[in-house]
Amino acid sequence: MEYPGVFAGNRILVLGCPGSGKSTFACKLHRLTGIPLIHLDNIWWNADRTHCSREAFDRRLEEVMREDRWILDGDYSRTYEPRIRACDVIVFLDYREEECMRGITERVGKTREDIPWTEQTLDPELVAMVKSYRTKNRPVLQKLLEQYSEKQQLVFENREQAEEWLFTL
Repeated sequence: MEYPGVFAGNRILVLGCPGSGKSTFACKLHRLTGIPLIHLDNIWWNADRTHCSREAFDRRLEEVMREDRWILDGDYSRTYEPRIRACDVIVFLDYREEECMRGITERVGKTREDIPWTEQTLDPELVAMVKSYRTKNRPVLQKLLEQYSEKQQLVFENREQAEEWLFTL
């Protein structure tokens, strides 16, 4: 697939299955564009693996979305529609389950800026999320992508496509 090396927008969503590399992609896009990056996991999660209330998360998300420029990294399907309404560009990393499983496996033991702790073991809940993504979250997202077809949408089917596009910037 061909993707333009330029895109129109300062409000960008990076969506996809856990392990697809949303945070890595978003960090690279942030470095290339200078657009502020918000990792939704850092809003939701605390360092002790507890999380804030849905209300607190939604308030913080609304604050972020009122800004003129942002890259929002995170799937959080409950909030797909308001984020899609607010954005200019949707980047969907639509990778196969095997690629996403490799992604969550390879990050065990690595410190990351997108989550406030280091995974020491493979989380069974995360594995279940990856295994159910194509039948649970992906159809909901695809329906919203059709509904909001006026939004610029970049759908990458593998890491190589995403990297090639970033290289064009």
